[in-house]
Amino acid sequence: MTAYYLIEKLNDMLPEFQMGLRNTADSERAYYFILRGNDLLCARDRRLPEPIAQQKWRDSALGRLPAFNFGSYRGLPCFAVNFEAEEPVPEDMEWTGLRHLLVDEHEKLFTLAGRARQILEFNLANRHCGKCGQATVAHERDIARLCGSCGHVMYPQISPCMIVLVTRGEELLLARSTRFPNAMYSTLAGFVEPGETIEQAVHREVAEEVGLQIAAPVYFGSQSWPFPHQLMIGFHAEYTSGEIHIDDDEIVDARWWHYRDLPLTPTSAAMSGMLIRDYVQRISTER
Repeated sequence: MTAYYLIEKLNDMLPEFQMGLRNTADSERAYYFILRGNDLLCARDRRLPEPIAQQKWRDSALGRLPAFNFGSYRGLPCFAVNFEAEEPVPEDMEWTGLRHLLVDEHEKLFTLAGRARQILEFNLANRHCGKCGQATVAHERDIARLCGSCGHVMYPQISPCMIVLVTRGEELLLARSTRFPNAMYSTLAGFVEPGETIEQAVHREVAEEVGLQIAAPVYFGSQSWPFPHQLMIGFHAEYTSGEIHIDDDEIVDARWWHYRDLPLTPTSAAMSGMLIRDYVQRISTER
């Protein structure tokens, strides 16, 4: 798949979803995304939650849980629900990690649940004002929280994070992070620091993590990454100079891999996998 196809796939993932608050009182049914950290309570076949009557939800054992509206899908309101341990779990449902949804190619469910995860994290983390410490309430019009004491308004945090595939002809630079539980290798990534442009972050992270210099990075695409609130901004960059010297705090191993002999890498549902597969396809076609 080309880069354009992959990015269009992300952009067209949820044409029927509308972000933002809506009047939920006039809707008899709604979608509920029940989360426990990064785990989603879903049907065993990983299908989208069935919309249920709001009154039935309120009367159920889970109806007392904190729920936050974060938009609408197919005209019905969507709620992010914070699961609490003492509540029973329906027998026909199970907990599934959000990352597993990507691996299993349930992109639509991942995208919706990822939005819910970020809205839930924001509301739970901002129940008190960061300026005066008083309790906050949900904003009437925006996805935000308002302090009734000092008037401070808090909006969801988005953390920009660069991710870059560095290449050298037929070779791809791939690294294994200390966070990876297996032998998977991936592209380099890192957060943008205050006062920094995204391009400066790409150059800095590559130099810090593997000691290499690169040409000007070329924008590839972006992806929301709800762990807990990153925006992954993808680039491709050509190697210019330097020898690999890894940052032992974050990188276990980094090396050049020939495009025909790659290690285990992320799936094409993740931005890193998209970058890798797009380059492999392009260079395979050229050769």
